[in-house]
Amino acid sequence: MRKLYFLVPGTSGKFACGGLWAELKTLKLAQQICLAEVVTYRQREPGTLFLTDVLQSHSLDDVIFVVSWGFDVAKLVAQLQPYHVVYHAHSTGYRLRLPSRIPIITVSRNSLGYWGQQAPHSLIYYLPNQISAEFTNRHQLRDIDVLVQARKSSEYLLQELIPALQTHCRVEVVNSYVEDLAGLFNRTKVYLYDSAEYWAQQGVSEGFGLQPLEAMACGCQVFSSVNGGLSDYLDPGFNCHKIAAYSKEYDVQRILTALDATLPPLPDSLLAEYRAANIVQRFEIILAEINGFFDHQRQHAANIQALTPLRLLQLRTKQLWQKVRKRYLNRI
Repeated sequence: MRKLYFLVPGTSGKFACGGLWAELKTLKLAQQICLAEVVTYRQREPGTLFLTDVLQSHSLDDVIFVVSWGFDVAKLVAQLQPYHVVYHAHSTGYRLRLPSRIPIITVSRNSLGYWGQQAPHSLIYYLPNQISAEFTNRHQLRDIDVLVQARKSSEYLLQELIPALQTHCRVEVVNSYVEDLAGLFNRTKVYLYDSAEYWAQQGVSEGFGLQPLEAMACGCQVFSSVNGGLSDYLDPGFNCHKIAAYSKEYDVQRILTALDATLPPLPDSLLAEYRAANIVQRFEIILAEINGFFDHQRQHAANIQALTPLRLLQLRTKQLWQKVRKRYLNRI
């Protein structure tokens, strides 16, 4: 298999975020299958390859560049035009138009459907993000009633719902990086997550939403929005509750009821999909297909018409003409 270069702007400082950690986890899983390294392209870092230097290599035919940083993808695709490129798609909504020569690997079925519509002639695969082994229910006493991470939370959650809950129970609001998030989830009874407002402001989707699934794996009851990639695994009424539903009073009532309820165990099959063993197995199949596809590109050019705006206009005009012609013939 060709070597993988995972492109990220940097691995520390202002680039540190959930999306970066998810990408680096995918890199680690890829290393169980083939050679793979991280390459930065904005921030030079000691001991890490830098894209400008890599592109000065004599031959990159045995390399696949994996791009993922949404706002940078269009620029990177143009820069890497002569090379093999794969788009590892997290969020959607970046208004990208990708040529069919670039396979797409999506982290959620929500993104899979989006790209199935936007890039109908591209190879598209589903490879979920990983839930690490430490996220498991330790069956210990839980001293936090309600947990909220302030980042990405809605104004309603922070300014209305939390103050209302604080008069009834112990609420913990986290405003900074948590070293042992699995440990914190295992101290928590109910976890609140409401990111729909945040992503609507950003103009892109919730790519996956790791925290609610990690909380569920640790035995928390989850109240969450179900936007974007969250809809892959959240099933309101069955494994979670929909937050911000109708009124603040209704939310408070349901959360307080949940604090006294016994949570049924999650089906093993739900979490197994997001554990390393399943992801590595899927990744190996995907990479084998992609390597074969790049071999095919050496001998064959793309020849399926793209669904460009002009092509869509032509198809609609043709369809309209067929309807008009059919009506005319029926009248004769």
